[in-house]
Amino acid sequence: MLYGKKVVVVLPAYNAALTLERTYREIPLDLVDEVVLVDDAGNDHTLEVGRALGIKHLIRHEKNLGYGGNQKTCYKKALELGADIVIMVHPDYQYTPKLIPAMADIIAQDLYPVVLGSRILGNGALKGGMPLIKYVANRTLTFIQNVLVNQKLSEYHTGYRAFSREVLETVNFEINSNNFIFDNQMLSQIIYHNFEIGEVTCPTKYFEEASSINLKNSSIYGLGVLKVSLVHRLCKWGLMKSNLYIQKKS
Repeated sequence: MLYGKKVVVVLPAYNAALTLERTYREIPLDLVDEVVLVDDAGNDHTLEVGRALGIKHLIRHEKNLGYGGNQKTCYKKALELGADIVIMVHPDYQYTPKLIPAMADIIAQDLYPVVLGSRILGNGALKGGMPLIKYVANRTLTFIQNVLVNQKLSEYHTGYRAFSREVLETVNFEINSNNFIFDNQMLSQIIYHNFEIGEVTCPTKYFEEASSINLKNSSIYGLGVLKVSLVHRLCKWGLMKSNLYIQKKS
């Protein structure tokens, strides 16, 4: 609990058995009220590790739904638990949970309703081992996206994100893709509905056990990102309509 607000951390997992404990040990459990672990039909013993660590809220998809599908389950469960602040941390230990207090505090004090852990602010990305080609692609896509959606974010592609309850109850994230493009669709929705976004500098780690997408999927993702941003701009101009930007029914 932070300033009377319930904090829930969600861990969207896929074959994270080797890194889950390292991630979980850094979660500040004196501040975080609940932890939700969702295993997206992985083929390792992620849930067993989670159970041994004492995580109470364990969910397993019987069928692989994809990264976006995993997040949908995470956020719905967090809202069901009464979360006021929801923080997504990848259990592959690419991002340190030690930033949870800072990110939660920003939202709890009503400074920003959304906070991103940015690998690009400072020198965290390259220092942490991000491949140069991914760094260049990140910077290029981010520049184009900033122009199209009229923002000044340092990156749109981080998986370290914190949201207020109001945000998750407003944007229709359930209509989004079940694939990796989910993240960008969600940020586009957040910006479209005029929620402000804060960023904190986040160190990152690239190592063998950390999850990553291959070149083919990266290319598909990049094209998808550009499409999302273009649709966003056309909708803002009133030249087209998209169900992405319809608010949830209360």
